[in-house]
Amino acid sequence: QVQLVESGGGLVQAGGSLRLSCAASGIIFRINVMGWYRQAPGTEHELVAAITSGGSTNYADSVKGRFTISRDNAKKTVYLLMNSLKPEDTAVYYCNADIAGTYYQFVSQNSQRYWGQGTPVTVSS
Repeated sequence: QVQLVESGGGLVQAGGSLRLSCAASGIIFRINVMGWYRQAPGTEHELVAAITSGGSTNYADSVKGRFTISRDNAKKTVYLLMNSLKPEDTAVYYCNADIAGTYYQFVSQNSQRYWGQGTPVTVSS
């Protein structure tokens, strides 16, 4: 019923920038928090950044001052602007969103978490 489609990943040299986008589509009544996770091979996935429907944000300590998360509610899209990229930022980045698909799900507090397929980011030295 809900799909998250990511774009914007790629290969970049250290110090460069990329902007990731994630658009939600399907049966959606309300999108609550949206965020970005990342996972390098053999490692546990970690939360990179999150943003609430009201615009409040939080970031992993490793990306504070370099990454900026934002959202466009009209477009049902969340963005992650990544500046001053480092090789240790290399990972697959996953979009996630907490979504109530119907009014009934909203009033019953039965929203669900959805995940994108992931977009790879590679930062060379």
